Amino acid sequence: MEDFDVVVVGAGVAGLVAGATAGRHGLAVVVVDQLGVGGQILNVVSVEDFPGIGDGIPGYELGPLLHAQAEAAGAAFRLDTVTAVEPIGDRFLARGGQDSYAAPALIVACGSTARPLAVPGAEALVGRGVSHCASCDGPLHAGRDVCVVGGGDSAVQEAITLADHAAHVTVVFEDPELSAQQVLQAKLAARANIDLRPSTRVQEIVGEGAVSAIRLGCLSDGSTTTLDVSGVFVYVGLVPSSSLVGGLVGLDSGGHIEVDLMMQTSRPGLFAAGDIRSRSASQLASAVGDGATAAVGAFRYLMARSGASREAPLG
Repeated sequence: MEDFDVVVVGAGVAGLVAGATAGRHGLAVVVVDQLGVGGQILNVVSVEDFPGIGDGIPGYELGPLLHAQAEAAGAAFRLDTVTAVEPIGDRFLARGGQDSYAAPALIVACGSTARPLAVPGAEALVGRGVSHCASCDGPLHAGRDVCVVGGGDSAVQEAITLADHAAHVTVVFEDPELSAQQVLQAKLAARANIDLRPSTRVQEIVGEGAVSAIRLGCLSDGSTTTLDVSGVFVYVGLVPSSSLVGGLVGLDSGGHIEVDLMMQTSRPGLFAAGDIRSRSASQLASAVGDGATAAVGAFRYLMARSGASREAPLG
């Protein structure tokens, strides 16, 4: 078992910023993640909504930059899968597959996972044409037709990425209009090989061993159509990865961790940052703020425990 002042679970943007901020405040901090650093941004072709980046930066470049910044601030990193978080006396114990990590303050920043599509064929054909990553699997569908399910930022961004590989991309969503940011909608509209299917629900993903078609139902008139596609890329929301602490802290109706203004949960010393927490804006910029705030909150908590009066500066 390793001892630290702060354990950060998750090495996405929120976790990396939390590690860097805690390190800059002189805390012994470790960031633990099962897949390495960067989180979901590693699969984003161009990150354009990160402050100060300009025209954008590939996610696989931004992740290592944040990692290097955190390491320079003194944060340690461990590649491990945390399977449980337990309060032990006046500390928290994060149990990993290879080791355990103990600290009086812990920040949960393990983000969310893609929500699966609850229709016949969706689960059976994952990895066989059903995907949640256009940059990973888009090249496999070069010159063929694919479908994107969802109308938000992620769906539109991935449809644009797929348009560089696929012959044709159909975007299916249940609302009458897209909910994605206007800048993304403008880029989508400029692609001649992308079509929209609003007010449409997926009924089934068809295929024997691999995706061959998708069956759609029109919500306005009840009609059904079948599209021949080789891939279905699903972006219908995220499920917070809060099961690690679900029995320790308060959760909202969607499973997000309830926090106060300093990102502290209902259990003193336990903080949450990023889109795993309640009322998150689910933007990279807000993940940065969450990570920094949680680390400052942890610092203040530790100072109060030790009887010190010094507070961390917010600016």
